[in-house]
Amino acid sequence: MAGTDRTVETLAGGPAIVLVEPQLGENIGMVARAMANFGLSDLRLVAPRDGWPNEKARAAASRADHVIDAARVYDTVRDAVADLTWLLATTARPRDSVKPVRGPKAASAALRTRISAGQPAGILFGRERFGLSNEEVGLADEIVTFPVNPAFASLNIAQAVLLMSYEWMQSGGEEGAEEAPRFAPAEAEPAEKGDLHRLLDHAEGLLDRLGYFRPPERKVALSEKLRTTLTKANFNRMEVHALHGVLKHVELKLNKDES
Repeated sequence: MAGTDRTVETLAGGPAIVLVEPQLGENIGMVARAMANFGLSDLRLVAPRDGWPNEKARAAASRADHVIDAARVYDTVRDAVADLTWLLATTARPRDSVKPVRGPKAASAALRTRISAGQPAGILFGRERFGLSNEEVGLADEIVTFPVNPAFASLNIAQAVLLMSYEWMQSGGEEGAEEAPRFAPAEAEPAEKGDLHRLLDHAEGLLDRLGYFRPPERKVALSEKLRTTLTKANFNRMEVHALHGVLKHVELKLNKDES
């Protein structure tokens, strides 16, 4: 549908949109177009199948060139979200995880609150064919799922991004907004995902040395539960550094005992 007004300043900002191993360039282009429709601009691609840049993506973006040109490519999900402090994972399937689950409206309101406070946040979208793995969902703080027909719950990636982009823009409206409190406690600086992942790697490595993961075939499941538990805590930067200090003390004692 026509109607683009080139005299109006392009909206930008909002949460990062992270696409995990997107396949067709056309799908990436339609995602970029959906983002531009609702004022999003931070597109991150994890190992796109057909490489990047991609002219089919640009053609399908329908002049959302500012999103396509600024898109960044990463080798892994962890790299793509390392600078974020809060992450949502989209999924249509129930998971064994005990992470909080939100609908798109509540999720967008939570994103708006955090981003307005200067905390970088993002939304993780899975592969066109089978979505996100349990490990990838485990990197997120919360899950967002869409109220669709359970008998036909599959959305294509552009539809999913369009829904979240629309709710993001809607969350910026004034209608129904609660009166702001007169004062609020000081906000602790949230930890970046990269720092949190290094803490989790450190903890897992020490537990492995101590023989925690028994029997060996249960290691993956136990590791996922540990990472989910620690991610839910939503540690701030100071807490992550403090926990690193604790682990380093344990590591020094372990090295001494083994020498």
